[in-house]
Amino acid sequence: MLNRNWIAGEWSQGGGASVNLNPSDTRDVVGEYASANKEDVERAVEAAAAAFPAWSRASPEFRSDILDRVGAEILARQDELGRILSREEGKTLPEGVGEVIRAGRIFKYFAGEALRMNGERLDSVRAGIEVEILREAEGVVGVITPWNFPIAIPAWKIAPALAFGNTVVFKPADLVPGSAWLLTDILVRAGVPAGVFNLVMGKGSVVGAAIVDSRRVKAVSFTGSVATGRRIGVACMERGKKVQLELGGKNPLIIAADADLEVAVNVAVNGSFFSTGQRCTASSRLIVEDAIHDRFVTRMVEVMANLKVGDALKSDTDIGPVASEAQLRQDLDYIDIGKREGARLVAGGETVKRDTSGYFLSPALFVDSANAMRINREEIFGPVASVIRVRDYEEAAAVANDTEFGLASGICTTSLKTASDFKRRSQAGMVMVNVPTAGVDYHVPFGGRKGSSYGPREQGSHAREFYTALKTVYTRP
Repeated sequence: MLNRNWIAGEWSQGGGASVNLNPSDTRDVVGEYASANKEDVERAVEAAAAAFPAWSRASPEFRSDILDRVGAEILARQDELGRILSREEGKTLPEGVGEVIRAGRIFKYFAGEALRMNGERLDSVRAGIEVEILREAEGVVGVITPWNFPIAIPAWKIAPALAFGNTVVFKPADLVPGSAWLLTDILVRAGVPAGVFNLVMGKGSVVGAAIVDSRRVKAVSFTGSVATGRRIGVACMERGKKVQLELGGKNPLIIAADADLEVAVNVAVNGSFFSTGQRCTASSRLIVEDAIHDRFVTRMVEVMANLKVGDALKSDTDIGPVASEAQLRQDLDYIDIGKREGARLVAGGETVKRDTSGYFLSPALFVDSANAMRINREEIFGPVASVIRVRDYEEAAAVANDTEFGLASGICTTSLKTASDFKRRSQAGMVMVNVPTAGVDYHVPFGGRKGSSYGPREQGSHAREFYTALKTVYTRP
């Protein structure tokens, strides 16, 4: 059965179709999904623009109740949705269910935020005049999401957009339409009015470009590759659109000489390799002080040897497959680049044979790497990490900041002084102390600095900065 787009309150077949395959077993077809064309996107945008006035002026309780119903159904179906997510994206079943739970909690959180739209009232410097500062919805918002978190990232964009009165045209990654379609079906049954939310699946070069080009789209929120994000950013600025970009990272994790070794290894393994390393917050640069370097590497290799790579749905799997054949090729190419650059591969980095035809790769660990190497400068987006040996904490902090990215950073240390210093010195948007860099809460801001992010933060109460516009009103009573 063809799973269709949702446009103007109706299921629409679109101009083509794509087959969604399970990366753990490419013989397993998750589903067949309609592909939208430019005309479909234009219809979706027109419908969203027509629905905006009534939706933006509706009672916040009306919007809140819908979002709460969405969150409740997601949580009630967490096992079913998590299984489908793991089938199409490849993260392990516990990770898939965990992501679904996060999506449900996000919708419930923003159901509350819909009721907390606030403003300010000030006295003017001119006698007898009052000043109000109001927040209003922007209008039609284009939401373009990546494949690595196929329900959580859409949730943390769509939920605040709707909560604050915007209408949405949503394009999920072409690789993972299944979770997006199920989320859409839940939104429809929760009572979202026709035109308020629209799903247009398909290629970014067609669907994404049409969203960005449309004059009726007032804001675009994008998470994805650096190259694509920068093109979208320029296009939005040329067209006068508000834009929010999350583009990735090359995140450092410092292992200080005084770190608890077991804590450090567990934090590094989790942050570097879980979710198959396919997280923009993954700690791919392990910056290790000389005094603990050899013990840390030895213990890392021991722990990595016991990690089971396999089918995402099997209970004994620690690390699922890479999401696609193209991503597997990219990972293997970077492993070859690391070797040619002079880094030494001490664990993993090889394709793994299993009972099914999947994209299985053993997690790779390089040592003897330098921060100037490509494997430490460019985002690989796979289960590949490299160790950079440094003399002391001062060098470690300098190396950690020596990157064009600034999404997340971490440190493992038992020194409160060192931890406090790094929290202030780090040039990242999110800093973790003795916890993995990959793992954030849904009620606090998410985002980075430098080349990792552009525009206001996502998630939490700070999400209103992107999804609303300020209006200053002067009144003489």
